[in-house]
Amino acid sequence: MPSPLIHPTASISPHAQLGNNVRVGPGAQIDDSCVVGDDCEIRAHAVITGGAVLGKGNQIGYGAIIGAEPQDTAFKNEPSRVVIGDKNIIREYVTIHRGTKDGTETRLGDGNFLMVGAHVAHNCHIGSQVIIVNNVLLGGYVEVEDKAFLGGGAVVHQFVRIGELAIIRGRSALGKDLPPYFMGCEVNEVSGLNRIGMRRAGLGQDVRLNLTRAYKFLYRSGMNISQALEAIQKELHGGEIEKLVTFIQNSQRGICRARKASGTNGGGGAGGHGDGDGD
Repeated sequence: MPSPLIHPTASISPHAQLGNNVRVGPGAQIDDSCVVGDDCEIRAHAVITGGAVLGKGNQIGYGAIIGAEPQDTAFKNEPSRVVIGDKNIIREYVTIHRGTKDGTETRLGDGNFLMVGAHVAHNCHIGSQVIIVNNVLLGGYVEVEDKAFLGGGAVVHQFVRIGELAIIRGRSALGKDLPPYFMGCEVNEVSGLNRIGMRRAGLGQDVRLNLTRAYKFLYRSGMNISQALEAIQKELHGGEIEKLVTFIQNSQRGICRARKASGTNGGGGAGGHGDGDGD
């Protein structure tokens, strides 16, 4: 029903549910069974479809599409949806596709910032306080943990996992898992730790030094992954170390290797050279 907050050209299904103080711009579309929480803003020509569920205080940018069918040839139009938490900013022309199998979901947590043209494929799970910069492409079933940062134009292969507080440099391409706190770059490489992100997140110097030591065990010791993890567990302690070890142990695709130094063939063991020095 038109109101001062809903533009008369907006198309809203009578079977959609809108919370209090929801703003809907010109030409926007909200389809059957969609739920839009209190204080959301749906800007002009955005589309909310496929039974998508939005929490409170979300901003959906001009021309963004939330809940469209997955780009999967095996999709048989089974019921699925996108579920989004609270206070996310989803900018112009972002696309977030719903799950590809019956009853499955593509999920975003709270306080994320998805910039212009980013694509989140079917069944991705995005944590909270994640930043996804312009034109990032996430394949199906990608998992991105809290406070990760994905640089512009990065491409992440289906089923890859991006750890908490990890950062991917712009235009990188990852088909391997990127562990928490690490910096991904180029093609399936790491180039050190996300030091700025760790400091901003309040990780103390002792924690950062422990993570630096863990990085060196993995990439500079000449050990294989299993040996490096054993050494890390023996010599290093703390919640962040446990999170790092568990992430690597649970990896199904393997983790990114260390970046090769310019003009060399890199190092041995679990990886080559990386800028893992410092705190």
